[in-house]
Parts: sequence; structure tokens; C-alpha cells
Amino acid sequence: MEGITHPIPRTVEEVFSDFRGRRAGLIKALTNDMVKFYQTCDPEKENLCLYGLPNESWEVNLPVEEVPPELPEPALGINFARDGMQEKDWVSLVAVHSDSWLLSVAFYFGARFGFGKNERKRLFQMINELPTIFEVVTGMSKQSKELSANNNSSRTKPSGVKSRQSESLTKVPKMPSPPPKEEEDESEDEEDDDEQGAICGACGDNYGTDEFWICCDACEKWFHGKCVKITPAKAEHIKHYKCPSCSNKRARP
Repeated sequence: MEGITHPIPRTVEEVFSDFRGRRAGLIKALTNDMVKFYQTCDPEKENLCLYGLPNESWEVNLPVEEVPPELPEPALGINFARDGMQEKDWVSLVAVHSDSWLLSVAFYFGARFGFGKNERKRLFQMINELPTIFEVVTGMSKQSKELSANNNSSRTKPSGVKSRQSESLTKVPKMPSPPPKEEEDESEDEEDDDEQGAICGACGDNYGTDEFWICCDACEKWFHGKCVKITPAKAEHIKHYKCPSCSNKRARP
């Protein structure tokens, strides 16, 4: 409990070290020491709190009697809900409250010793590099790493609507194509087709490799992003794009 004497952290690095030690103790309670922790949280006992200590240990105890307490206190009465819900849900709830408590303790030290804007920002960035206790307990931290790895690999090729920019010259031929010419003319005309095949459905200008284009999923016409007011960043969040003309048709009764 907080009655045990521990060095008081005064710098950003010391506060982060204190945070990391307490976090390790709480994770240990909710994972490796889960059986012992579960048995300790007897609903028949009084209000109990889960404390993480700077030396990477943990304990379940009554809240301190000192008012106001020397440090912010963890959630009270975690033992009362133990038998009223499924074990994994109860553990997740305790984990969320533990995350909240850790942040409150860290920034209590920051306020107490006058951390400025840059110091608070640096402290949060250091803390934010670590998975939360909730993410560790529920396995979400592992899923996040796998998702991040998949996202990084997908960045090696254009994704979503952007990929259509590279497909424009292969998809546009769905528009009426000119009659076939003699073989001797094909090589000469191929370059012209590549340059003039894609036409913006809004302004009528030809395709330009240095411009962002987007394709309507309804009419399959291509448009300059600037002509339909769609930026590459906005296109990332569009699953099925409809041009203004197709959108207006759908809106009519």
C-alpha cells in the first residue's frame, strides 16, 4: 500500500520509471498472479483497492485512511463486482480502472513538481508508447501490432481509391473505343490512346499523371479530384464513391 516508503519521482524520467514499475505490478496481478489476485478480492470483505507499486509488485488492500490521500487512490470496491459478472469482464473492468489510476498518479507528480507544457507532453509520449493494461490483459496489444504490421506492408502499394489512379488507363477502355486499325498503325496510335483515353467527366480534360483522379463506382467515369472536391486524404475514407451526377440521381424521388 502507499504507506510503504518509495523514492518520490521529481523528473520526467523518474515519473515514467515510477509509472512503468506500477504498471508492471498491475499487469502481473491480472495475468501471471491472476489466481492469487482473484482469491484475494473476496466480496465478503470491505472496499478493496488494487495497488501497483514502483518495485513492480502489487497488493490488494483497504484504501488509505489519510484525507486527502498522499496520492490519487485506485477504484474502490473492486471485490464487490467479482462474482456479479464473468471473470474476463471483471478483469477487463479492473484493468480499465488501473489504467486510469496510473495516469492520474503520473500527472499528479507532474503537477506537484511543476512540469511545464513540454515536460507533460514528453511524459505522455513516453507513456503512450506502452500498451495499456487493458490492451495487455485482453490481448488487444498483440492484435494492434499485427494490424500495424499489415498496414505497413499495405503501404508498399497504392490502396483504396488511390489505386484507381494507376488503373485508369486499363479501366477507361470501357468507354466506346475507336474501330480497329491496321497493324502498322497500332504502334503509332498506342501512345495517343494512353494520353487521351482517360477524360475527366466534369471538365473534359485528359488524364495527367501528376494529378489525383477518382472513379465513380456507379457510372465508372473518372474525375479530377479537384473537379469534384475530393482530396487524396478524403478518398482514403470513401469505400464507394459516387460522382455528383450519380448522387443527385439517387436523391431524386
